[in-house]
Amino acid sequence: MNPPRAALWYFFLLALVNLMWSAQGTAVKFLDRHLGPIAITFLPFYVTTLLLIPLLLRERRRNPAAQLSAADWRQFAAAGVGGQVLAQLGMTWGISKSLASNGAILNLLIPVITAVLASVMLRERLTRLRGVCLGLGLAGVFLMSVEDLRQSSFLRLGYLPGNSLILVGCCGSSFYNVYCKGLMQKFSEIEILIFSYVTASLASLPLLVWAEPIRWSAFSGFDWKAWAAFVFLALFMYGASMLLFFHVLRRLAVTVASASLYLVPVFGVLLAVTLLGERLNPLAVGGAVVVLVSTAAIMRYDAGAS
Repeated sequence: MNPPRAALWYFFLLALVNLMWSAQGTAVKFLDRHLGPIAITFLPFYVTTLLLIPLLLRERRRNPAAQLSAADWRQFAAAGVGGQVLAQLGMTWGISKSLASNGAILNLLIPVITAVLASVMLRERLTRLRGVCLGLGLAGVFLMSVEDLRQSSFLRLGYLPGNSLILVGCCGSSFYNVYCKGLMQKFSEIEILIFSYVTASLASLPLLVWAEPIRWSAFSGFDWKAWAAFVFLALFMYGASMLLFFHVLRRLAVTVASASLYLVPVFGVLLAVTLLGERLNPLAVGGAVVVLVSTAAIMRYDAGAS
C-alpha cells in the first residue's frame, strides 16, 4: 500500500475507533440508572474478555510452541493493572468525586502524556511535526471545550481528590498504550489485548465484589436502551475498537496514533447534535476543523514513522 493510501486507511480506522470511544458517555448514561459506576465499567469488560478468548485460542494454535513465561505474565499484569485498571478506576471514581467538565478537560492531556512516555519508554522522537500537530489538536479541542472550561473548577479543594484520580486515569491510559506498543515486538495484538484484559479482570474482580456487590435483579430492570448500551460497551468499546486501535498501533508510532484521540470530542459533539438535538456553535465548528486538519496532517506526513 503506497504511503498516501496507507495514511488515508489509518486515518479512517482511527476515526472509526474514536467514533466508538466517543459514544461511551452516552452508553454510560443509559446504564447509570441500573448499575453503579464500577459495575458499569467492569461488567462489560469481563464479557469482552470471555468473548475474546476463542480468538486467543485460535491465535495460540497458530503458534503452539510459544509458551508464556513468568516474565511474560508479569508484563501482561503491568499492562492490565497499571494500564487498564488504573485508567478505568481513575476516571470512574474521579468523575464521581469531581465534575464531568473537569474530566473532559483533563482527558485532553492523554496525547501529551503519551508523547512524553513514548519518548522515555520507547525512545520515540517528538519531531517538530508531531509537536505542532499535537499543539494544534489541543488548541482545537480547547475551542470546542469552552463550555467545559467555564464549568470546570480545578482550584476548589473539594475537587482535588477527584481531579487527582482523573489524572491517574489519564496516566494509566497513556501507559497502557505505550507499554503495549513495546510488547508488540514479541506478541500479537490479540495476545496483548486479551492477556492484559485477563490480568485486569482478575485484579478488579475483588474490588467490584467489595465496593459494588452485583445485584443480578438489576438486570431485570434493563430496558432495550440499557441492553443496547451494555452490548455496545462489551462488543465495541472494549472489543472491536481496541482490536482496531492495536492494529494501527503496530504500524504507527504511538505518539502519532494517540494524536487521533482529539477526534473523540469532535465525534462527541456530532453525536450530541444528531442524537440529543444540541446546536453547534461557531467555536465548536472551528475547533472541529482544526482537530481534523491536525489529525489528517500527522497521518499524511508522519504515518510511515514508528
